Amino acid sequence: MMEGRSTFVPVMDHEIHVTEWGTPGAPALLMMHGLARTGRDFDEIAAALSDQYHVLCPDMIGRGLSSWSANPAAEYRIEYYTGIASDLMDHYVIDRAAWLGTSMGGQIGMRLASGPHNDRLSCLLINDIGPEVPQSAIERILSYVGNPPHFGSFAQAQKWLRSAYAPFGPAPDTFWERLTLTSLRRRSDGRLTLHYDPAIVEQLKDAAEELTSWDRWQKIDTATHIIFGAKSDLLTAEILARMVKSGPFPGKTEISDCGHAPTLSRPADINLVRNLLRNYDQ
Repeated sequence: MMEGRSTFVPVMDHEIHVTEWGTPGAPALLMMHGLARTGRDFDEIAAALSDQYHVLCPDMIGRGLSSWSANPAAEYRIEYYTGIASDLMDHYVIDRAAWLGTSMGGQIGMRLASGPHNDRLSCLLINDIGPEVPQSAIERILSYVGNPPHFGSFAQAQKWLRSAYAPFGPAPDTFWERLTLTSLRRRSDGRLTLHYDPAIVEQLKDAAEELTSWDRWQKIDTATHIIFGAKSDLLTAEILARMVKSGPFPGKTEISDCGHAPTLSRPADINLVRNLLRNYDQ
């Protein structure tokens, strides 16, 4: 697999780490990760699609190699992340881009597509998230994200990640080894922990307008497609049914052996996304 290129971009008083793939000037494709994840989650699919696209995979603030916020309550919010995404497009002189967003990344894409920047998205591919997040799923996420585990060894960390992210679906050992490597940082005591600011859970507190945004969904007219895990607890059958009958009237594709959220790293999933982009990215 080809290697991505690391770039650090100053945006809104932050330093955003972006992993770039492909040739600048090619059609742009932005991939945005989930709540406690990083842009490196997309390594496999970004490398594959870089034959046609200039693929940008940012680490949102508070994650990966991007800077952390001194004001979590104000800045760890979908609205703020949307501003960062728009400014990143300005930095790269991108007028329009295709958007692939997993979980939180899908929420950011929906916010972009429903606001004044809607003309900047040529298409919106949403991976396992909707305009509403069930309270049971919020409570599950709060139970572990706000208090990240720590590990004495890489092997312990990989075992934990394989268990915690089992809903991602089947993947080869090489995927889990790579995911573990890009998910960790050293603490001051030398132990390993996950590569994010625990304060990112502020996004799930006192932000009802961001977690339930059907009014914004109704405003979207960007070509949209939903990919979802059959066993997902974030994108329920009821939420999905409401989505496909409203707003942009999206298409949908089920990934049968996944929960929240499909990694989109396997060859069949990559081909699915490639075909969706061919059909939607106009």
